[in-house]
Amino acid sequence: MKIGLISIISIVLLSACLQAQTAFDRHFVEKTMRVDFILAGNNVQQAAYLLELKQEPLWGGGQINLIDSLGYGEYRFTISDFVSMEPLYSRGFCTLFEEWRTTAEAQAVDKAFYQSITFPYPQNKVFFKLEERKKDGTYQALLSIAIDPEDPNISKEQLPQYDVVKVVDGGASANMIDFTFIAEGYKSEEMDKFVADVKRMAAYILSQEPYKTHRNKFNFWAVCSPSDDSGTDNPRGDEWRRTAVNSSFNTFYIDRYLETADVFSIRDIAACAPYDHICVLVNSEKYGGGGIYNHFSIGTADHPMAEQVMLHEIGHGFGGLADEYYTSDVAYQNFFDLKVEPWQPNITTMVNFNAKWKHLIEEGVPVPTPSDKKYEKTTGVFEGGGYVEKGVFRPAINCRMKTNEAKGFCAACQEAIVNMIEFLTD
Repeated sequence: MKIGLISIISIVLLSACLQAQTAFDRHFVEKTMRVDFILAGNNVQQAAYLLELKQEPLWGGGQINLIDSLGYGEYRFTISDFVSMEPLYSRGFCTLFEEWRTTAEAQAVDKAFYQSITFPYPQNKVFFKLEERKKDGTYQALLSIAIDPEDPNISKEQLPQYDVVKVVDGGASANMIDFTFIAEGYKSEEMDKFVADVKRMAAYILSQEPYKTHRNKFNFWAVCSPSDDSGTDNPRGDEWRRTAVNSSFNTFYIDRYLETADVFSIRDIAACAPYDHICVLVNSEKYGGGGIYNHFSIGTADHPMAEQVMLHEIGHGFGGLADEYYTSDVAYQNFFDLKVEPWQPNITTMVNFNAKWKHLIEEGVPVPTPSDKKYEKTTGVFEGGGYVEKGVFRPAINCRMKTNEAKGFCAACQEAIVNMIEFLTD
């Protein structure tokens, strides 16, 4: 009887995997469709405008879980069959534009930001819908278009041809998570340094939990994209560099915030390799970085805390994790609505804490949890997080999403990263 039960379970699991794989094969091919668009507006309104459709030669994303079940992101897009309107693919994501909308500047001026999303190249005509998440958690449509994969105006221009080095080889991209690093502020003669820097970053990331336990599910790539100058822009120091993706410190007038709005260049360069998540490595000794969910993560190579910063930023960009600090200088104002449960898995307003890390809290731990030494190694509900001191709670006294001095990710953040890894690979 035991052998028969095991056989039945194996058949059911194999059948499920084959059905999921067949869904990809039935609707998509292993290339990438890229939608370039503009997000524009101010702190109270926004609009989206289509720029161009592009074909990229590789698809590095998963082929199993095509429909997003995590619900992360301030935006989401859905690809549906044009005839039946059956959803075929969906993902959530965030943008630099949405962050800017919470700044004081957005109250005074209108701005436009480039944005780009990708999905597997469809075999047949599909319907693309882009939506924004409103403050109350509901969604509102921003852009809806029909996409015919045979449209002759879909750009198939050859992308830049850069040397690509696979620094960690876990296996075929269809079954792996591909972290693809692109060079920023490295001149042609500095590419050996870039590859060495990526190897160092990869080694550090894979030494940290939960990546360490799941290291056999990752590939790391280095795309050697040269810049005319070394380094990056530092407006406060009146330092300006001609670089591959036009990165700069002092984003939103925060000195340490390193970002770029040149997302099209990032996509063009990253397309030289398969990618699930893009990391921009900047050839600089200055402290700083940034990470935006399903967008990209960026950090410097040579600051003494560079590895810790990059791990933190990948927590944002790959894992969808929120910042757990609340005392550092930021440009955001009223970033979270305290009447709504945030979608980020590692903070809560207690509106719907049951959906967060409640199951990780041991019996007898008070909720909220005092920030006492007694609880410094305990999973609890500690007030302060998401840039505000009151009304937002985090899972631990200290965590890599709070400070670079933390020994690693807290239990809630580790669980969230594992959930992401399993979603993309299982």
